[in-house]
Amino acid sequence: MLKVGVLVQNKKRGEPHSSGQISDPFTPFFDLASMATVEEQGVEGGVSSMRMRLGEQLAVTLFGTSHGPCVGALIEGMPSGISIDRTAIQTSMDARRPGAGLGSKRQESDEVRLASGIHNEQTTGQPVLIEIANADARSSDYSFLPDRPRPAHQDLPMHVRSHGHADLSGGGSSSARLTAGLVAAAAIVRPLLDGLGVQVTAHVGAMGPHEAPLPAHGRTWPTASAAMARCQDADAAEAMVNHVESLKRERDSVGSRVDMVISGLPMGLGEPWFDGLEPALGRALLAVPGARAVEFGQGTAALRVKGTAHHGGWHPTEDGPELRTDISEGALGGMASEADLVVRLTLKPPSSIPQPMPTVELSTGEASSVTVKGRHDPVLGPRGVAVVEAMAVVVLTDLALRGGYIDG
Repeated sequence: MLKVGVLVQNKKRGEPHSSGQISDPFTPFFDLASMATVEEQGVEGGVSSMRMRLGEQLAVTLFGTSHGPCVGALIEGMPSGISIDRTAIQTSMDARRPGAGLGSKRQESDEVRLASGIHNEQTTGQPVLIEIANADARSSDYSFLPDRPRPAHQDLPMHVRSHGHADLSGGGSSSARLTAGLVAAAAIVRPLLDGLGVQVTAHVGAMGPHEAPLPAHGRTWPTASAAMARCQDADAAEAMVNHVESLKRERDSVGSRVDMVISGLPMGLGEPWFDGLEPALGRALLAVPGARAVEFGQGTAALRVKGTAHHGGWHPTEDGPELRTDISEGALGGMASEADLVVRLTLKPPSSIPQPMPTVELSTGEASSVTVKGRHDPVLGPRGVAVVEAMAVVVLTDLALRGGYIDG
């Protein structure tokens, strides 16, 4: 009976990872949750499967690994007859792609292959299969895995959960590389949301000590630094770029925040309670790799505001009641109020930094260290802008289909 936390590959140290060769169970050198066995966790006869699915009526399932043949997504529930704009899809991919500005040096063309669900450049109503090749993976940078798991990474928990079968190179199936499939899926479904007049715009609103105002729709990057930082404010962007360049010389990383404004949501969009606008968006956004906090409207600043100042009033207009407020209360009780919805997602400093970090050598139980040599982002925000927008597009389209705002 295999005990949680004591999975060790049956290989010599320094050899490339080869899944499936698991050593016999043995007495652990550390204790996890009273050393509960897999069966005691409710999994009979092996390890439970894992799902990476977002949405109900419109569902996107991610697949692939960072260093496998490809990553991608499966879109289910896509209505038929939606035109495919391959230029728009590639533009979205280029916005997420690493290797530009402040991103990783890993170079991927991210050309999208639509393997099913498309005929004559329109959706058929069948599931749409998206495939994106991995062309620049370098697994040799991770030869220390799984014996020396990286701190602040999912190496050890995933190794345990998969019974040692997971490919951990480059983060495996937990890598931000998988967001490529998400961004491609969002680009395909976005015309459905555009048809409602919904606008979703994000940019980097904070990086370290530097902050910028909220983004405006019709995004442009006014300077080269703004394009690198993915920040609409030229002055803030220049300060952000200089700050990150300084940290790169120190072989360090920095936290960031992506700010998003959603406009044009029809009144009432969103489900009661657990699938309201904020719960649904919050659950999805907290799945973005490196996410640490999500805020809506005033967010945590609301604790310092009196009730009389926090809410806006309804006012008559020719088009019906309008909510007038300075705090962007775009959702009330989980449903759209037709006001702008402001969302902020805080991202931690990237954990993969080229400095020695403490770890434990699983084969011996002794203290050790690991230095990550892979190609990594010094900050997550710039690449996260496209990912945050994509998450929002998928969630909002699903809610719109469920609420009858879009014909499914």
